[in-house]
Amino acid sequence: MSLAEKICLSAALVFFMTGLLTGIWKYRHMARSPEATAPVYVDIAHRSSLMYAFAALLLAALSVHSVLAAWVNTVAAVSALAFFAFAIGTYVIHGLLQDTDNQLRRPHRLGQRLLPSWITGLFMLLLIVGEVGGTLVLGVGAMLGIWGS
Repeated sequence: MSLAEKICLSAALVFFMTGLLTGIWKYRHMARSPEATAPVYVDIAHRSSLMYAFAALLLAALSVHSVLAAWVNTVAAVSALAFFAFAIGTYVIHGLLQDTDNQLRRPHRLGQRLLPSWITGLFMLLLIVGEVGGTLVLGVGAMLGIWGS
């Protein structure tokens, strides 16, 4: 088993467990709420963790079939997975702080602090490059492996 595949499967487990645990957190909020709802970012953390768990499995499958160098596959996988993890972490933080119902609304907040607007824009740009780029590299490598033979 390649390092990229090991990392992807490990991330899938961590993300899935995060989804299950944030599901308990979400349920506790819903059980106590007169409207039976949870804070927006508690809900988003729960759903995104589950979604990213299965996305990590897809990356593992792509890495298995990729004909690119092992180090390229590993860097691509880590790039995408790191930003999946950063996104989940951001949602959990906003869920804990209950500081916003839209992290992209200006002014950008983290708890009581206002963040410079460029930080969110830069993070989103890096996230796009990391997630899309990493997935594209693994996908191209897998397609070359599947269709190139």
